[in-house]
Amino acid sequence: MAAHRPTDIKLHQKSRMLELTFEDGKHFELPCEYLRVYSPSAEVQGHGPGQEVLQFGKEKVNIENIEPVGQYAIALHFDDGHSTGIYSWETLYRLGSEKDANWKRYLERLEEAGRPRKTV
Repeated sequence: MAAHRPTDIKLHQKSRMLELTFEDGKHFELPCEYLRVYSPSAEVQGHGPGQEVLQFGKEKVNIENIEPVGQYAIALHFDDGHSTGIYSWETLYRLGSEKDANWKRYLERLEEAGRPRKTV
C-alpha cells in the first residue's frame, strides 16, 4: 500500500493544472507541462540512468484524460499524444514535493541544450 494517497484530484484544463491533495494534508498544483516533461515513461526517462530524453516545446500541453490504474496510480493522456507514463501516488507526491528544484533543473537543461520551452 502506498505511503501517500491522494484524497482529491482535480484537472483544471483551462489553466492546464492538476491539483492534488494527499491524506497528510499536502496540496500540490502541478502544471501539465511539468507533468509531461517529468513523465515516468521510458520514452522520457529512458531505460536507465543517463538515458533521459529532454522534452521541449511543451509549454501549452494539456491533459485530455485521466485514467485510474488500480488503486496505486493514474495514467495521464496528454494532447500531444503522450500517454505511456503511469504516475503512481508516490511519483506524484515526489513531483509535488520537489517541483521547484525539478523545474529549475529543467529550465537549466533546456538552456544548456539550446532548446525552446515554448511551442513554436
